[in-house]
Amino acid sequence: MPEIIKKIGVLTSGGDSPGMNAAIRSVVRTCAFHNIECVGIFRGYQGMIEGDFEIMTARSVHNTINKGGTILKSARSKEFRTAEGRKKAYDEIIKAEIDAFVVIGGDGSFTGAEIFNKEYKFPVMGIPGTIDNDIFGTSHTLGYDTALNTVIECIDKIRDTANSHNRLFFVEVMGRDAGHIALNAGIGAGAQEILIPEEDMGLERLIESLRKSKASGKSSSIVVIAEGDKIGKSVFELKDYVEANLPEYEIRVSVLGHMQRGGSPSCFDRVLASRFGVKAVESLLEGKSNYMVGLLNNKIALTPLLKAIKGNTEIDRELLRVSEIMST
Repeated sequence: MPEIIKKIGVLTSGGDSPGMNAAIRSVVRTCAFHNIECVGIFRGYQGMIEGDFEIMTARSVHNTINKGGTILKSARSKEFRTAEGRKKAYDEIIKAEIDAFVVIGGDGSFTGAEIFNKEYKFPVMGIPGTIDNDIFGTSHTLGYDTALNTVIECIDKIRDTANSHNRLFFVEVMGRDAGHIALNAGIGAGAQEILIPEEDMGLERLIESLRKSKASGKSSSIVVIAEGDKIGKSVFELKDYVEANLPEYEIRVSVLGHMQRGGSPSCFDRVLASRFGVKAVESLLEGKSNYMVGLLNNKIALTPLLKAIKGNTEIDRELLRVSEIMST
């Protein structure tokens, strides 16, 4: 580990999320504030292996705080998963005289950084960037708040059509392993039911809920489904099953897909990214390494990378209870 850090690299890895550019901007400008160099590493770990680097100054990130995606691009690197690939990456960053790096991404990106740190004792710091909000050690990941607002906006529009045609809409949102988006957006959008991976609602309970809804006089309904929900093999098979058992319903399916990952970040995500970037750089300058920067009780905190990777995030049980009451 270098005694004095003079140059810090920054990269984005894995899936993009709104707020990544704001975090890059924060890292670059915090480096400039402390009079140290910052290097942008393009295309994630693959770019590190190939030496795809560029010196970044405070002016390099002008007008980027409002942009979605990532100006540094992102890629998944199979080569970095090998010892040979990581050795190439190490040789390149040493050649470029980079003393530490900040990685913005999810648990896969953090796993790569943690292994790299273990092998080469190289200073690393993680910033959580994923819309799924499924990283342990932070109440909010970058992009989660923006994704929620995007989903709410879409469901509000879908509801207009549902009401006009007396239809039942199944809206699938992202969340392969975690139902945070579905649960919060479902409550915020007034969904009739919310299906998430953490809770197996069961087909019969869903059918009974929709039957009661129809009997109570509801002419249209929204069901929000996380893509990782286990109740059916797919949202379209679930649609077929419900139509077969409740023929009085006319059902439409809307899969929101990757539109949830795009768009201009919310104010919350911009501020959070700025706080994360400052903490990541200043922690490295203080000699800290192998941590993830997170938000806990509205305070910026550090969690060991390994703990962030291995820890399990839990669904808010109180929100589950609220969703049940609101669907009455």
